[in-house]
Amino acid sequence: MPFRRGEHLQFHRDRTLPGHANGMRMAARFGDGTAVDWECFSVGGGFVAFAGQADPFDAVRVPYPIDAGADILAHVRRRGFARVSDLVFANEQAYRPRAQTVAKAEHLWAEIIAAVHRGVSRTGTLPGGLNVTRRASGLCVRLLGEVPATRAGLIDAVRGMPRDFRTVNQWISCAALAVNEENASFGRIVTAPTNGASGVIPAVLMYLHTCTDHYDNDDIVRFLLVAGEIASVFKKNATISAAAGGCQAEVGVSSAMAAAGLAEVLGGSPEQVLMAAEIAMEHNLGLTCDPIGGLVQIPCIERNAMGAIKAISAAHLAVESDAAKARVNLDQVIRSMWQTAQDMKSEYKETSEAGLAVAVNIPEC
Repeated sequence: MPFRRGEHLQFHRDRTLPGHANGMRMAARFGDGTAVDWECFSVGGGFVAFAGQADPFDAVRVPYPIDAGADILAHVRRRGFARVSDLVFANEQAYRPRAQTVAKAEHLWAEIIAAVHRGVSRTGTLPGGLNVTRRASGLCVRLLGEVPATRAGLIDAVRGMPRDFRTVNQWISCAALAVNEENASFGRIVTAPTNGASGVIPAVLMYLHTCTDHYDNDDIVRFLLVAGEIASVFKKNATISAAAGGCQAEVGVSSAMAAAGLAEVLGGSPEQVLMAAEIAMEHNLGLTCDPIGGLVQIPCIERNAMGAIKAISAAHLAVESDAAKARVNLDQVIRSMWQTAQDMKSEYKETSEAGLAVAVNIPEC
C-alpha cells in the first residue's frame, strides 16, 4: 500500500477524541469496497484501548477482585493474608501458575539491571536537538572509580560503597538517570508505569538490592507484585497517562508504586504499605508535564531521581508510623489526584505549551 504522510496521516492538534487525550482514528477502504473505521487510545503503561471494545483482562475472574485500596485491606483482613504480596500472588494464579509469575517478575528484574548497566556505561549527548549530556556514567565513575564491565560487577561494586547518606543518595539518582537516559535514546527499558517514569522503580529496587539486607529474589518479586497492584488501582480510579493527568500520573504514580513495594519488603503491614503509596502520591499532587521541546528529557530525567527519593522516604516513614492513625488514605489521595487532573489545564499535560517548555523558549519538536 502506498503511504503519503500528508494525506494518509493527519494531526489534528486543536481537538481530541472523546475518551482520552491520546487518541487516533484510523480508516481504510479496500479494493473490493470493504471499509474499516475504528478509534484507539494510548492510555498509559503500554496499554491500547479500542473504542467499544472491552478490556480483555476483564474476562478473567480473579478470586479477590481489587478496584481500590480499601479492597486490598478488606481481602487481607477477611482471608488472613499476612502480606499484600500474598494477596496479589493469589490473584495472579487466575492468569498463570505461581512459578510463571515468579519467572516473569525475575525477567523484569534482569531487564532492569541490564538497563541500569547500559545507562551507566554510555556517554555522549542524547538525541533530539536539546544537546543534553548523559550524566549517569560520570556519576557512576565518581562513585565507583570506574564503570564495572558487567552487571554483576556493578552490583558488587555498589555494595562495597560507603553507606553514608550522600553516597547512597547519589547512587539512587545515578540509577534513575541511567534508565531514563536509556529511554531518551531509544534504549530498552521496563515500562513502570510509563516510559517517561521508568527510572523510579529501578532506582528504588537498586537501593533495596545494594543498600539494604533485602536483596534475594523473593524480595524483588514481592516488591514488583505490590508495585504493579498499586499501579492498577491508580489506573482504575484515575490515570497513569501524563496526557490525561500531568506528571503526577506518571512519576507520581511510579513513586507511589515504588514506595508501596519497598514498604512491603521492609516488613510493613498492609496498612503501612498503602500508607507508603499514599504519602508518595500526596507529595506529587499537581505535578505538571511540561517537557522542553516535547522530548522526555528536561525535566523528565531528573524528575525520576526525585520520585525515587520521595518513594524511599515515604516507605521508611510509613513503616515507622501507626497507619491506623493516618488522616488520609490511599483511595482519598487517588480521588484528589484525579480531581486535580481534571482541573489541570491541558497546556500542562504533555503538550509542551506551558511551564518549563515555554519558559525556556525552545520550540516543540
